Amino acid sequence: MQVLSINIMVENSSFERVEQFKDLGTTLTDLNSTQEEIKSRLRTGDACFHSLQNLLFSSLLSKSRKIKIYRIIILPALYGCENWSLILREKCRLRVLENRMLWRIFGPKRDEITGERRKLHNEELNDLYSSPSIIRVIKSR
Repeated sequence: MQVLSINIMVENSSFERVEQFKDLGTTLTDLNSTQEEIKSRLRTGDACFHSLQNLLFSSLLSKSRKIKIYRIIILPALYGCENWSLILREKCRLRVLENRMLWRIFGPKRDEITGERRKLHNEELNDLYSSPSIIRVIKSR
């Protein structure tokens, strides 16, 4: 199958049609799909998180300092689009990434009955973090 090269002429300038391109850090596609952009942002946020793991796991920093690091350095890597139309799968991926980072920040909780340490439940993380979920933040921008 042969792909036709279509150029668009505006006054004396010719513009080549492409399937996707990056503009101001955001990938735009000819189908106006945000899935690749969201995947890219998730990878960037994950890379930021991994590069800061030593700080986020440190017992020398308070939880409030760790939250500030999360909000100032990691969350901006996940932004970049004024309005994302998220499908359920993308919402889940964003929630999983956010919860994984918050688990690392808040650490495990000691069970009052058994004394064993356990991972915090999502509801407990939401109560401790006390800021809107990343899904609500992205949708409200």
